[in-house]
This record gives sequence, structure tokens and C-alpha cells, in this order.
Amino acid sequence: MELRHLRYFVAVADECHFTRAAERLGIGQPPLSQQIQALEREVGTKLFKRLPRGVALTDAGQSLLDDARTILADVARAGDHARRAARGELGRVRIGMINSAPFHPFVPRVIREFGQRYPQIALSLEEKSTPALAAAVLDEQVDVAFVRPPLGDDERLTVQALFDEEVLIALPQGHPLAEYLSLPLDALAAEPFVLFPRPVGAGFYDDIISACQRSGFSPRIVQETSQITSIVNLVAAGLGVSVVPASMQQVHSEGVTYRSIFGDRLKARMCLVHRRDEVDSATISNLLGVIEEVRNRALTG
Repeated sequence: MELRHLRYFVAVADECHFTRAAERLGIGQPPLSQQIQALEREVGTKLFKRLPRGVALTDAGQSLLDDARTILADVARAGDHARRAARGELGRVRIGMINSAPFHPFVPRVIREFGQRYPQIALSLEEKSTPALAAAVLDEQVDVAFVRPPLGDDERLTVQALFDEEVLIALPQGHPLAEYLSLPLDALAAEPFVLFPRPVGAGFYDDIISACQRSGFSPRIVQETSQITSIVNLVAAGLGVSVVPASMQQVHSEGVTYRSIFGDRLKARMCLVHRRDEVDSATISNLLGVIEEVRNRALTG
């Protein structure tokens, strides 16, 4: 049984007339009659009763008509789904991000705009450290990820710098240094530090340590935690001071005061990483397009 047989059959059933159905289909009436006869032989029974002025469905024909309409609708829907998937309008995107990424407005804006533009794309979000996200991208467990550099030189990955954000000093509320609006890093030389372990984000960690050393001291790290939100909470608890991306002010943790760095200003860079061959995916290509649009708007202000 071929799909064209079902299309011809539905046309005759709709028109109740071979000649009108043939005109609708753009074929001759004799070939249409032959195709319907072939379908009747395939089914093993008559589908139409011939009348003086047309045809009417038999009981078998009426039964087949319901199924034929469903089959043709399913085929049309399958074709539409395939075309929409080819345009990147259907499917799923798995987005990874480091713990601090959602607090910068850029990342939620990208996710929101992509979701509004492509509502049939299922989004899943996963938080991990930069090394874990790079591995997840390579293992095809995550499609794209917002991370801090560096990521090494794996040729299978494409890394795109998105933006640099200011780094601030985080102090417990009521700390003597909080009376200043801006502080040099060496003001923290005698302070206990709360920081993340180096393997969680080697690039940003090394930048912090290097900046402190240029200011004449090595930070005395008394507490480590892999979650940057936990760093803010530990500072609020009075366990030490820290330096964090400015977007962490969005955490709204009571008991923390943020101050800008005077002199050797640190920057925290956010990058996007994806597999190099992902550009062949229309869905990922669409996401990259949205990211670029949001980035360009941010740059132009």
C-alpha cells in the first residue's frame, strides 16, 4: 500500500466523484480509477459503491478513510518535524555553566531570548566546574558551556571569549576595611582568605594569586569551597575575606560588603565552549547566533 494510493483514495472519498477528484489531483480520470482498483485489490475488498452520479463509500471504505486521514496527517507532521529540526526549531540543547554564571545578567538573558525565539527546543541546565564542563562537552553530555578560561588546547573544542567583568573584594559586614569605598589588594595581606580550590578554576585562581603576589603578599587561605556562592556565605559568616566577580553581588547575602579594587584591577573572563563540529547542528548554530546578538547589544550599550 503506497501513500499516493491513500491520497487518491481520500480525494475520491471527499469528492464522491472520480472526475472531480482527478481534477483536484491533477491527473487523468482513467489512471485514478486504476489506482483505486489497485488499492482495492491490496485491501481485498471494494471501497466504493458506484452510483449513477458518482460514488459512495462502502463500510470498508469508511473504515479505511479514518485510518487513511490519520496516516497522511502523521506523514505530513513527520515531514514538518524533520524540516523544523533541520532549521533548528525542534530538539534539545544541554547548557552547562559554572556556579557564578547565572548571576551575570548576560547568561539568563541568552537563555530567556533563546527560549522565546525557539519555544519548541527543550533546554536542560547543568552546573559544574570548568574542567568538568569541558570534559562533559567533549563526551557529548553537554552541548555548550559558560566557563572561565583556560581550557587547554584541545582541537576538538572551540572557545569564544564573551565578556570580562570586574572583580570585587568581599568583606564581612562591619570589617574595619569596609569604611573605604576602594581598596588596594595589599590591604588584605594580613587577612584570612576564603577561596575555591585551584582545580575548580585554575585560570581565575592563578590570576588572583598572581595579583596578590604583585601586591607583595601571598594570600593566607583558611577555607576552600568549590561553590562561589558558598564563598560569599562563608565571608558573611566572618571566616575571612575574598575576591569575587562583581556579579556575585546578586547573591544578596546578608553580612557581606563589596568594595572595588584600587590599582591592580582583576578581571574575571567568561567564555563559551562547544565542540568544533557542533556548528553543523542547526540548533546549536541558532543558539550561537542568539549569544552573538546578546553580546553585540551588550558591547554597543
